[in-house]
Amino acid sequence: MALWKCQICNFIFEGPAPPDNCPKCGAPKEKFSQLSEQEALSVQKSRRTNYLHMKALTLLHELLAISEEIIKEDLDPPCIKLANSEKEFAQITIQKIKAELESHMKKGKWG
Repeated sequence: MALWKCQICNFIFEGPAPPDNCPKCGAPKEKFSQLSEQEALSVQKSRRTNYLHMKALTLLHELLAISEEIIKEDLDPPCIKLANSEKEFAQITIQKIKAELESHMKKGKWG
């Protein structure tokens, strides 16, 4: 399947030919250009990386909830210290991933 990019809104369509109108902005078929093999490969890699970042976000949100539950249990100081460390790691890494995904979008690497 070929990848086609709308030159108006950057929507990427996958198919043997571009759509009659862009599903996102409504631009006509003539506003689509076929991506080169290298560009298409880059889009595929970006899609995979973005998927993995989103999966990591889900796991980090789970870690955040778990660490908060451990803190709430208030078992003993070393346990609370570890849970606070886990919570801080999750919060910081979540923000880093969001920043990276924003960077991908600005560079047109969302695919």
